[in-house]
Amino acid sequence: MLKTVINYILGMGPSVFLPFIMIIIGLIVRMKFRRAFSAALTLGVAFAGMSVIINFMMSAIGPASQAFVKSTGLHLRAIDMGWTPLAAVAWAWPYAFFMFPIQIAINLIMLGFGWTNCLNVDMWNVWNKILTAVLVAGVTGSLPAAFIVGAIEVVFELKNADLTQKQIYKITGIPGIALPHAMGLTAVILAPLNRLLDFIPGLKNINIDAEKIREKIGIFGENHVMGFIIGFLIALFARYDVKGILTLAVQSATALTLFPMAAKLFMEALAPISDAAGEFMKRRFPGREFYIGLDWPFLAGQAEIWVTTIVLVPVILLAAIVLPGNNVLPFGGILNICFAAPALIITNKNLVRMFILGVITTPLYLYVATSFSPIITNLAKSVGTIKIPAGQLMTWNGMEAPGFRWIWAHAADVINGHFAGLVFLAIWGVIYVWYYRYMSRREKEVAKELGFDMTANPLSMP
Repeated sequence: MLKTVINYILGMGPSVFLPFIMIIIGLIVRMKFRRAFSAALTLGVAFAGMSVIINFMMSAIGPASQAFVKSTGLHLRAIDMGWTPLAAVAWAWPYAFFMFPIQIAINLIMLGFGWTNCLNVDMWNVWNKILTAVLVAGVTGSLPAAFIVGAIEVVFELKNADLTQKQIYKITGIPGIALPHAMGLTAVILAPLNRLLDFIPGLKNINIDAEKIREKIGIFGENHVMGFIIGFLIALFARYDVKGILTLAVQSATALTLFPMAAKLFMEALAPISDAAGEFMKRRFPGREFYIGLDWPFLAGQAEIWVTTIVLVPVILLAAIVLPGNNVLPFGGILNICFAAPALIITNKNLVRMFILGVITTPLYLYVATSFSPIITNLAKSVGTIKIPAGQLMTWNGMEAPGFRWIWAHAADVINGHFAGLVFLAIWGVIYVWYYRYMSRREKEVAKELGFDMTANPLSMP
């Protein structure tokens, strides 16, 4: 009977059943029914609106990408849709809502035992753990493995928030805020690369003022202009006529303009639930000093993020063309914020280093996006969120923590007798231990510089 009810609710689609789940969560954390209902309904509107925009972009970019591939001789069948479509697909996964209690329980346990000082109230980004679980399930075929790796990601995100909190405060000036986000785990790869740059003569002392460069870029940093340029170039390479080129350029500008607007609806829907959940947990830890974990946009005021993402656009496009084995046509994730945000922290706003690290790691993003594109496409088709033409794939070039997700997904495949992933996991583990010690040292140095007492919240391995 219960299974029948659940299947009936899931069969309504994500724009109906997820708001239903959100109402339940809101009531659990003591929200008034009218506030919980309003937030949940806004979430349903966000899903419906996102589906319209996604399908609009797919219908516009799909034919152009196929023409582009045909005219250039390249085989780039996987369209980079950006993060918002993948979020919609992840939320539509039938088991998505189970990740909510997993994240909350792990956070409470780690707070209770003093293994973290971060109270993560960013309920929206539960979808990151859901996406990881989806990818692990796609590789291994195992739901238990999917949720285990998703839970492991929660732990590492919270620990990474501890490792970077004071450094983020130094950059932003915002007290009591931390970043327990999947994109932060990319720092495990970026930190040793950044350390190696210290040994290049002359580079260590080079730093460029991002504000001056942004002034030169001007209007080209706007989403709609960037979308127009990208659509124009894709149509040009596809050998469209003038009308076709301009039409696709405007359609691309429209998509990249509307995606953030739809994303704001998700934030608007989940912010009241996040606030209520935060207050709910605060009451259970009176007198305890901790940081509030938020989504990455509180870093968005840093000019270096936007300058880096814009300057890297031609690098990503060139890499997509020349890299052997790449199957990704960059578009929605062409502005790789998921790289720029952790790079901002690791380099301490050093724009030159951010660019160099971006060039080095661009192949990693493209290859991981290529590797996961069949899994993402199959999920999108199975949940019916997006209509994808035959022979075409969808993916995300700027995927958060691509190294973490690929390595852990393939390491989990040991349950099927595939052991190659364990080798990469062992290497990643060694790098993480170095990273942990390195970032702990940096965090203590910055805390001392800013006058904080680290003995009140000492860092400790999980």
